[in-house]
Amino acid sequence: MPDQSPASSPLATRLISIAVASALLMEFIDSTALSTALPTLSRAFAVDPIHLKLALTSYILALAVFTPASGWAAERFGARRVFLSAMVVFLLGSALCGQSRSLEALVASRIVQGIGGAMMTPVARLIVVGATPKDKLLTAMGWFTMPALVGPLIGPPIAGLVLSVAEWPWIFYINLPVGLLGVIAVRRFVPKSEPKRDLGRFDTLGFVLSALAVSGLVVVAETAGVNLLPPWAQITLLALSVACGTIYLRIAKRTGRPILDLTLLRYPTFRASLVGGTLVRLGIGASPFLMPLLLQVALGWSPLKASVVTLATGVGVLVARPFATAGLKRFGFRTSLAVFVTLTALFTAAPGFFGPATPMAVMMVALTLGGFCRSNQFIAANTIAYADVPETSTAAASTLSAVTQQVGLALGVSFGGIMLHLARGAGGALTPDRFTLPFVAIGLVTLLALPVYLSLDKDAGAAISGRNRASA
Repeated sequence: MPDQSPASSPLATRLISIAVASALLMEFIDSTALSTALPTLSRAFAVDPIHLKLALTSYILALAVFTPASGWAAERFGARRVFLSAMVVFLLGSALCGQSRSLEALVASRIVQGIGGAMMTPVARLIVVGATPKDKLLTAMGWFTMPALVGPLIGPPIAGLVLSVAEWPWIFYINLPVGLLGVIAVRRFVPKSEPKRDLGRFDTLGFVLSALAVSGLVVVAETAGVNLLPPWAQITLLALSVACGTIYLRIAKRTGRPILDLTLLRYPTFRASLVGGTLVRLGIGASPFLMPLLLQVALGWSPLKASVVTLATGVGVLVARPFATAGLKRFGFRTSLAVFVTLTALFTAAPGFFGPATPMAVMMVALTLGGFCRSNQFIAANTIAYADVPETSTAAASTLSAVTQQVGLALGVSFGGIMLHLARGAGGALTPDRFTLPFVAIGLVTLLALPVYLSLDKDAGAAISGRNRASA
């Protein structure tokens, strides 16, 4: 962790957390706003709406590839310096996105954004933890996590409003003043951190191999079935991905500090959290891609009206937070995970049955309940992940978890796109009934996490949930 002195007062602690959180808010708003704008971008670029999934997965892929390097970079060059540099890269990517006039240019610009985003969230967490006294950490982390709650709530309405009064580039340009204010706040309130000169060598070979393995897998999944790459190119990429992954597994055993420490999968709770969470993200990852197309293309709604409905998911996520801890204490991790992943699967599939006659209120209730169940499931899964992991391995576990989360989301978008392509058929229109198969499919994939969670011991994580083992 970067060498930082803890903040001397509660006000200083709060200002540090708010400063880095303001930058992260920009990132969360941008991600959710783009989903709302996908149908508009499809018309602007004159491309198939299904191909717009590339705008989502390219960003997620960049996060997955570059996140493992964030911790080492923060220690080697100083957390504040890396964070500020990441903000500048993200803002540059935002400006390039606004200037894009083709899907290819937008994808390239989103990759630039993703490189910046990959360094922002992990390094921001290091800044807050390193600059906050232990007795103030809970309050500081509350401020730090606020963007994850507020961003999905205000992102879609902002995008809907912008698209109703201005051209689509402004959903990216609004990042610029927000980001510049964030840069000023970080420079003003976040203390400098001294770089560590005695770090071991960066696992360059492991980074390259893991990046090629992950990138190849996601690109193959993204282009499957939609004629974006010839079959021979897909086969070659898949073979390269498998080869790089195999080589990485072999050399990681001989590396003192591998970029991704897969030996952590020996801990049952961490393994269940990682595998189960990835399956859930494979399912729900497609929702931000499918919902705007269903509401704006199939049902013909305006971006602003559609954003009001999708806002309901964020409301459900926000409402769930106070209930999650009490539920875990009362029922334990295994029961909570099993119940909420089942309900998440059902509500993930529900939009597949939305049609022109479905009342808007019914849609919002379904999405609110889906967000509530999803949030409870992820809070439980993310918490139990570290129940058995030694404190010395927490950073490595966090890195591996972050990468698998992003890969799961990227593959989820790709899977949803493939299902929609199959349901539509060659040259078919995107009518509401074409969305039944994709949503049911992603719901079923989400449900695959159920046996993973049921395999947990009934007392798994009892020490951190506060549940009485005797009453289990």
